[in-house]
Amino acid sequence: MSQRKQKLNVAMIGSGFIARVHSNAFHQVGYFFKLPYDLQLKVICGRDRAKLEAAASQWGWEEVETDWRAIVGREDIQVIDIAVPNALHAPIAMAGAQAGKIVLCEKPLAMSLEEAESMARAVRHVPNLVWFNYRRVPAVAFAKRLIEEARIGQTFHYRATYLNQSGNDPTKGSGWRYRRAEAGSGAIGDLLSHSVDMALYLNGAIIDLSAMTHAFARGRDVDDAVILSAHFANGSIGSFEASRYAVGCRNRNTFEIHGSRGMLRFNLEDMNRLEFYDATEAPNLQAGRSLMVTGPDHPYAENFWKPGHIIGYEHTFIATLGDFLGALAREESFHPNFEDAALAQRVLDAAERSAVSRTWVTLN
Repeated sequence: MSQRKQKLNVAMIGSGFIARVHSNAFHQVGYFFKLPYDLQLKVICGRDRAKLEAAASQWGWEEVETDWRAIVGREDIQVIDIAVPNALHAPIAMAGAQAGKIVLCEKPLAMSLEEAESMARAVRHVPNLVWFNYRRVPAVAFAKRLIEEARIGQTFHYRATYLNQSGNDPTKGSGWRYRRAEAGSGAIGDLLSHSVDMALYLNGAIIDLSAMTHAFARGRDVDDAVILSAHFANGSIGSFEASRYAVGCRNRNTFEIHGSRGMLRFNLEDMNRLEFYDATEAPNLQAGRSLMVTGPDHPYAENFWKPGHIIGYEHTFIATLGDFLGALAREESFHPNFEDAALAQRVLDAAERSAVSRTWVTLN
């Protein structure tokens, strides 16, 4: 006799692109992860009722609501998922935490470091997650394993880029991501936040940095591009570049790590592969290997398809949610959570301050 699953009613606030991604993850997670929970898509919330009705019909949400305040405190809701512009993250998350809900939030966590730290304190007593989904790319998780196994030795260089061409599209310049009042920042929050979280996950803490930012569009009050140099606590040095004007790049999220024993290189635009160079081999055998990280003995190989059968962007959200719900069932902490996101926000804040002051900034 199968064990009865605990029902978790989900309320999602947001109805745009990322809300579609989250909706798919809520539907799919139970097919790929063995979990003691039955997720019910209870209510979707947004400002445009017609858009909400269409989303509810497509993704199976039971109800629609146009005021998030009307659902955060509902007794029949256990999970609040925040998929709205950055300016709304803090009020919704803090209200959800006060109501004792499980709180899931999109990145970047907040509009500012002060806000991020307040949010992290507010949710300490409730299960929480931040959707830094790229940690769950199998190739990234496998890179983490290789680093922990000392396969690249002492790290010398960490190099990261996140490049797309969205800013060069005049039809997108009026969206909320290009307005400081709603986004808090531009490429820093939108793109660099992912690169920073990945770096903290793979290479540890950043101790100081120097950054420059630039806006290519006249009159725009957020950055279009950011470049920074950093020192890591492990003695390595790093460089980061994020731009929404990198014409020719659709979603190029990369890292490259050079160490005393080898090298790792990843590009999200070829997300099923990880390049590995083993400097401990005989010189006449040393060469970069392009590893297809789809199994066997690779992260999430047992959850998704057979070896050689590639996965996509949506699976990173499914894996994030699956790991979170597994940790919830085991009463374990999950990462990345709000505290992890606040650490990333600390780096973003330092980058903004450095760009303004044109000086190196030390992180506590």
